[in-house]
Amino acid sequence: MIGFERPAAERPGLRTVLGDLGPAQLATGFIAFLFSATGPLAIILSVGTHGGLTSAELSSFVFGVFFINGLITLAMSWAYRQPLALFWTIPGTVLMGPALQHLTLPEVVGAFYATSLVVLVLGLSGLARRVLEILPTPIVMSMVAGIFLQFGTGVVRAVHGDFVLAGSMVAAFFALSAVPQAGKRMPPLIGALLVGFAVVILSGRLDAAGFHGFVLAQPQIVPPAFSLLAMAELVVPLAITILVVQHGQGFSVLQQAGHRPPLTAVTVAAGIGGMLSAAVGAVGTALTGPTSALITSAGSPDRHYATAMVTAVLAMLFGLAAPTFVDLLLGMPVELMLTLGGLAILRVLLTALSMAFHGPFSFGALVCFLVTVADLPLLNVGAAFWGLVAGVGASLLMERDAFAKAPN
Repeated sequence: MIGFERPAAERPGLRTVLGDLGPAQLATGFIAFLFSATGPLAIILSVGTHGGLTSAELSSFVFGVFFINGLITLAMSWAYRQPLALFWTIPGTVLMGPALQHLTLPEVVGAFYATSLVVLVLGLSGLARRVLEILPTPIVMSMVAGIFLQFGTGVVRAVHGDFVLAGSMVAAFFALSAVPQAGKRMPPLIGALLVGFAVVILSGRLDAAGFHGFVLAQPQIVPPAFSLLAMAELVVPLAITILVVQHGQGFSVLQQAGHRPPLTAVTVAAGIGGMLSAAVGAVGTALTGPTSALITSAGSPDRHYATAMVTAVLAMLFGLAAPTFVDLLLGMPVELMLTLGGLAILRVLLTALSMAFHGPFSFGALVCFLVTVADLPLLNVGAAFWGLVAGVGASLLMERDAFAKAPN
């Protein structure tokens, strides 16, 4: 067993948190929440619908991934005074889709419990920390860049598909970014969001037909069923996705933003969060990559924890009223969210690319980047994991000296 990292010596009180909440923290926290509540939410709805889940089961799933994980994010960010955004694994949600075609929901939930137990044990034993520490940073950052690239190209696709909406948002973002004084008064991302909302409303494109008023979530307890077929199909891919891919992204993003995230505490929290989420039929918990990137994209690093707390509170409120907000967000054009997420990720993508291809391990980073961007899963495990495998393998063959000189 390995000891937990010590929490912050001075955990912030309410007055300190409120003092650290400025326009940048509120705006960025809202953008990070909005990202989670749009594209990733659409994946949940798509997977669940095709997997035969009822509306009540979907609502319970959404409650779990937002409210329970929002509560964990709030507690961890406060305790460690760092932006520790633990939400759900998007690749894990995708893995759930094919499994629901031939497994029952209780069997899938049983695999969720088993995966979370594996994550918890590996966190407590220190093995998860060791795996993450020995992975070369440039190769991990190339994997991050490969994943984030789709968000950047999403902006281009959005502008091509809806020039008026996406184009006006891009124009507003770069106009505010190019004039520092204007950018201080109106954060570029918020300016782009407001312009996008204005275009949607003025053009009459807000679809309110599916809105049925305010409805509170009613989470359902899903009793697990443990089957060998479900364990063989889901546990190993899900555990790899959470521990290597998701946490690899999240830790790298936080480190490049100037933080030192507690590896053991985060992994243990992910294991516990996954078990609590499984109870209401939801997929496992993981430290997020894209959401962490958005949270740390603006403001002083010592106030990023407050940004994460904003995201967490909004996520909890969203989870409590999941049916209501799902109906509202499904009425927004998809191009608005694609553009917003892509613009928010641009600087993080640039930093990831710079770290990946500057210095040692650059050949392995290139191989990892190409495999990740190709996005071809193998053995039910996503391309990001195989990108890491291919990148490390290429460096072992072509860049042995880099390993010899590495501090790890």
